[in-house]
Amino acid sequence: MAATLQDELTTAAAKGNAADVEDLLLAGAEVNGVNRFGRTALQVMMMGSTAVAQVLLKSGADPNVADQSTGTTPLHDAARTGFPNTVRLLLQFKAKPQARDKAGHLPVDLAAQHGHGDVVSLLQTV
Repeated sequence: MAATLQDELTTAAAKGNAADVEDLLLAGAEVNGVNRFGRTALQVMMMGSTAVAQVLLKSGADPNVADQSTGTTPLHDAARTGFPNTVRLLLQFKAKPQARDKAGHLPVDLAAQHGHGDVVSLLQTV
């Protein structure tokens, strides 16, 4: 049953459905639990959904959880995809801007590579 709840939680997060994320957490899904693919809800959330990020982070989601294969954190993902509000929120909840992925990239490097100047500017201030 727990694995099913985790899969439902990550699916709701990936779809950007904050209400379902909240309901599933209340139903007992673990905020830092992993789905059948070994990923947490924060890792797979719709990066542009600050509402989902907020629910997860306020519920204790680890903002520095790293992907097993790439070493990227949610901050790397938000920076790469260019979502300054999600980046700000992750930083507010102690995401580490100096975390390097397995290729040695910082989140600011990924933002720059993908042309997200607003995110680069934001990350250069922390």
